[in-house]
Amino acid sequence: MKRKIIKIDHEKCTGCGLCIPNCPEGAIQMIDGKARLVSDLLCDGLGACLGHCPEGAIEVEEREAEPYDERRVMAMIIPQGENTIRAHLKHLKDHGETEYHRQAVEMLRELNLPVPEAPAAPAHSGCPGSRSVDFKPAPAASPLAGPRHQAAAPAPPAGPQPSRLSHWPIQLHLISPASSHFAGSDLLIAADCTAFALGGFHEGFLKGKTLIIACPKLDSGLDLYEEKIRALIEQARVNTITVMIMEVPCCGGLLRIVQSAVANSSRKVPLKLVMVSARGEILREEWALA
Repeated sequence: MKRKIIKIDHEKCTGCGLCIPNCPEGAIQMIDGKARLVSDLLCDGLGACLGHCPEGAIEVEEREAEPYDERRVMAMIIPQGENTIRAHLKHLKDHGETEYHRQAVEMLRELNLPVPEAPAAPAHSGCPGSRSVDFKPAPAASPLAGPRHQAAAPAPPAGPQPSRLSHWPIQLHLISPASSHFAGSDLLIAADCTAFALGGFHEGFLKGKTLIIACPKLDSGLDLYEEKIRALIEQARVNTITVMIMEVPCCGGLLRIVQSAVANSSRKVPLKLVMVSARGEILREEWALA
């Protein structure tokens, strides 16, 4: 069957082993000094290991692979103890894999083993980008509450704000480098989540630029992305490239793809990084990263 599964670039892999403890399914092992996928059956393709690779050697691809086998995974996990079982069950819940979670719990009950409950305030394990965080503001204090009274938030600008999107489509798989709107433009390549996290995305960063969006963790066919970006540099002759990513580690894959495309192109373009926090703060903004 064709499904998502991890792919390890053994040329980039330095053998640091950071990915292994973050794969409770046991799909990755160190062999001959390199991290290797030992069985398609054990890899769920959710990519919890991606954000723990400092070299960007792991990505998720879509290919023919044996179906993931939750019961076989549980047979390997159960001997590792309650903490590993708990981490695996939480990993499945965090990624919405309710059927695999049901199968895992069912197997534990068949074996008369306890189903570990997540602690009330657990320390997140697995992919940092899937950690649940609540950003709702605290309720404003009552005017009768004395000196602790909080000032009201400023009112939003009156009327709808204009969109600064100048063309369509914008997803990297769908765009054509030959489209006239890219010619000589200042290009913004943004990770999918950035526009939702950054309140001033349109006015502060999209205005006056062409746009491409992509997700280095969830998109398939990432090898085609570098080819398209190179075509935008060499054929569309874009003027500058700004890469906007989130602060989570797996988002850094988008920057590495663009850096590689720039490095392997026949012409060089100025490259800028903008890193956004999950709260919409600009953490980094700097040029000359190719």
